Amino acid sequence: MKVVVQKVTEAGVYINDENYSAEIGKGLVILLGIKHDDSIEDVNFLADKCSNLRIFLDENEKMNLSVKDVDGEVLVISQFTLYGDAQKGNRPSFTDAARPETAIPLYEKFIQRMKENLGGSKVKSGIFGAMMLVKIFNDGPVTIIIDSKRLEKN
Repeated sequence: MKVVVQKVTEAGVYINDENYSAEIGKGLVILLGIKHDDSIEDVNFLADKCSNLRIFLDENEKMNLSVKDVDGEVLVISQFTLYGDAQKGNRPSFTDAARPETAIPLYEKFIQRMKENLGGSKVKSGIFGAMMLVKIFNDGPVTIIIDSKRLEKN
């Protein structure tokens, strides 16, 4: 499982076909990619890591505070393209991305774990598999990439 975490001043997701929108203020946008061999352990590791990631500035202008510490919000967006492989040719292959029957339950568990960590009203999301417009006002800019499988290499 892989996430791209962006610290934002505001963000939103809009899905015209569903007449759906979700917006947040200060907090994190988490782009979530799910690999075919991911499990609940990957979900828990990354949700807990994102909830506690210290990328917000403290009173000394140091990155010492988490989204919990600043009472921020989180917007979770499913993004299978994080597992796009463009090493060969010009069209990415997505064979490493989990199929919906695997990915949807893990996506939902990730959102649930984030709600448990931060409070239900603090976490919003897009709709899995939908074509979405995502507005991100990256603050800093701060962007962090975390891969749960990197644990195996350390």
